[in-house]
Amino acid sequence: MMIKVAVDAMGGDHAPAEMVAGAVAAVNANKGIQVLLVGIEHIVSEELSKHTYEKDQIQIVNATEVIETEEAPVNAIRKKKDSSIVVGMNLVKQKEADAFVSAGSSGAILVGGQVIVGRIKGVERPPLAPLIPTEKGVSLLIDCGANVDARASHLVQFARMGSIYMEHVMGVKNPRVAIVNIGAEEDKGNALVKETFPLLKQCEDIHFTGSIEAREIPHGGADVIVCEAFVGNVILKLYEGVGATLINKVKSGMMGSLRSKIGALLVKPALKETLKSFDASQYGGAPLLGLNGLVVKTHGNSKAVEVKNSILQCVAFKEQGINDKIRESLKSVNEGSQE
Repeated sequence: MMIKVAVDAMGGDHAPAEMVAGAVAAVNANKGIQVLLVGIEHIVSEELSKHTYEKDQIQIVNATEVIETEEAPVNAIRKKKDSSIVVGMNLVKQKEADAFVSAGSSGAILVGGQVIVGRIKGVERPPLAPLIPTEKGVSLLIDCGANVDARASHLVQFARMGSIYMEHVMGVKNPRVAIVNIGAEEDKGNALVKETFPLLKQCEDIHFTGSIEAREIPHGGADVIVCEAFVGNVILKLYEGVGATLINKVKSGMMGSLRSKIGALLVKPALKETLKSFDASQYGGAPLLGLNGLVVKTHGNSKAVEVKNSILQCVAFKEQGINDKIRESLKSVNEGSQE
């Protein structure tokens, strides 16, 4: 059975070239995927003609409008009915696509996900949950941008949904769940963390390990890192900035003298492999968890490799029935609370 992924061909800094290239790379890597490239037909078609692929694996879906990043999200979703984001989301809503991937306007994607695709019954707020590289592999940062003013009950749901994702998509058995805090002690933190901590301790369906300080995140101190979106976005942006700076510093240091250049040649293969493991683009985009269908947000500056990996990420999500598992989890929690 083919898994159909709609891709916003017009969204992002490098659209449509990188979006189309990523779609082609994905179908060439997996014969079980069909990509629906959503965008202005003649522009997408011209870009697609530059590539070699199985013709039955990529289809163009015409959308005559584009939502720009500076537009007000609610108005854009309401007024631009034939935009690539709205058309792509409607494909998911109507079950004509299993997932939608976009590097376009974050605000429009968040609004469209809730208004068009809709939330799973019982989900209070869908969080954005990217995978971030760590010393031990990857961790899920949840939420990184969707809910700046979250409540304790939202964070508890984030923990449950994140745990399901890490176990069934990433294969982490009994994933460790921690809440971001300014100290390891239970009585530390702001009002939201202090309210959420005891609620997470009471959750029997997750492996809650307590608080995690920011410095422990790169070491892989937890598999699911729970926070509201303001904190999560700061962590993510700092992570990306420090990572890029360190890589540049290492590269410039190795070119500083003849001795360092010779040393660089010797360590280049090992260093390249190490740096690759800390390249966030290889892990795909951030799924908006808790919707009736899968919506994945990739970076605005995504290149083909991140687009490809975001599409491939949708396959595991669909095959593992993540949305059904989230529904079952919420149902069992609700039934337990009524007893």
